[in-house]
Amino acid sequence: MVTPDLAPRNGSPPATRRGGPAFGATALIGWVALSAVLPGAAHLRAGRWRSGLVLLSCYLTVVVAVVFVAAGADAGLAGRALGWLGQISLVFAACAVAWFWLVIRSYVVLRPGRLPRRGQVLTGLVAGVLAVVVAVPFAIAARYVRVSEQTLDSLFAAPAGSGQAGGAVRRDDPWAGRDRVNVLLLGGDWGDDRIGMRTDSINVASVDVRTGNTVLLGLPRNLEHVRFPPGSAMATRFPFGFQLPEYRPGWREDLLFSVWQYANDHPELFGGRRNMGAEVLKETVGHILGLRIDWYALANIWGFAKMIDALGGLVVTVDRDIVYGLHNEGVVRSGTRRLSGTEALWFARSRTFSDDFDRMHRQRCVLGALLSQADPATVLTRFTEIAAATRRIISTDVPRPMLEHLVPLAWKVKHAAITSLQFVPPLINTAYPDWDRIRLLTAKAIRASAHTQAGPSATPSGSPTAFSSAPGRHRHRHSPSPSPTPVLSPLGTPSPIDDGCGAHMAMAR
Repeated sequence: MVTPDLAPRNGSPPATRRGGPAFGATALIGWVALSAVLPGAAHLRAGRWRSGLVLLSCYLTVVVAVVFVAAGADAGLAGRALGWLGQISLVFAACAVAWFWLVIRSYVVLRPGRLPRRGQVLTGLVAGVLAVVVAVPFAIAARYVRVSEQTLDSLFAAPAGSGQAGGAVRRDDPWAGRDRVNVLLLGGDWGDDRIGMRTDSINVASVDVRTGNTVLLGLPRNLEHVRFPPGSAMATRFPFGFQLPEYRPGWREDLLFSVWQYANDHPELFGGRRNMGAEVLKETVGHILGLRIDWYALANIWGFAKMIDALGGLVVTVDRDIVYGLHNEGVVRSGTRRLSGTEALWFARSRTFSDDFDRMHRQRCVLGALLSQADPATVLTRFTEIAAATRRIISTDVPRPMLEHLVPLAWKVKHAAITSLQFVPPLINTAYPDWDRIRLLTAKAIRASAHTQAGPSATPSGSPTAFSSAPGRHRHRHSPSPSPTPVLSPLGTPSPIDDGCGAHMAMAR
């Protein structure tokens, strides 16, 4: 059966009139759709050779250029692209407008006015929908790139007092002639409803800029009698190490995890400069290890709850009821269920009726669920919420211009050997640390890293550090004497990251 909008009522083919051939509705929409993926096709079919060839030539030139760039793309290009996000966002926005115009213009040049009224209405609606469909992906990409730029600008704006703001980075030698960079990796807890901030996870990533081989150096949060660099304000205040009066009998706050907050609370030690916690902790950890710390990155463990909520929660199997809260008022019920961000955080952190070993397994479970659920589809559909949560989670003093060079370095690290040296008992005595021994073992670990080959055993085991917070008041405990040999080995053997999740772990959808 021939419908009125598809062909003339007498059944003859559409007449050719001056200005180009006439089309039925189906053919017209087909050529418009083809033009959406092959610009200029409709113009050529309508007899507009010049404009059609120009559109087609421009399109093919761009496609060839994109393929050529993609074929030679590497981590260096990805790093440089981070500095062009504003321009890339504008390009995507321009593409959205251009493709919308292209579809509409392709529809117009095919002269839909020759169709019956019903055919004009139907083809016009289809062409309009098609124009929106092809423009929306470019518009979304422009939005996501813009959000990414805002997130990076927010994360990598040097904090006040850090001394990192501004400063040119040499493109030919971003590392200033050094063969290693050292980044202080911290896990802490702070927020509007909390007083101060404790750095409960303290690690240093020492990276060989040539090979990417990395040594992770872990310091215990409860390290006592911390020494400060000679001549520094903290060394003048504490010439015999970091010592404060007991908070109450048997409880101490003059431990390594309190250095950041103490420096922030006493700007008078630094000539009135505020927010000196990051700089002081960098100098302190560098002095302990005998390294120069270049930058720090701090993750807020409480912010991970917002990240999990942004992902839509986590579905995990809880073996037994997990009690939490100051007065045991909360409970995460057993069973396979979706956990909110707050529930997932307490599931990972609670030690009520439990111990550190059990909590470690639950932390691995949460991290495994987080990695499993954060698939590309989920990230894309919740990109804006995730970006907003990231801004509240991460704090760093890495200068924005350094990202161009850190991205290719991170790529090297991913394919290089990663070894770990954790300064924990019995390797050291946390109550009376042997500072010379710590520096000696650090230097030995770095030398050994240069001869370590990447392999399966160098893959991180997945134990998270971001969830390793403990209560703010730390009981004073003397540690046993150190053993004579360092614990230097590849960063754990590969093991399922969802250990501790019960029989199985479901992935949220």
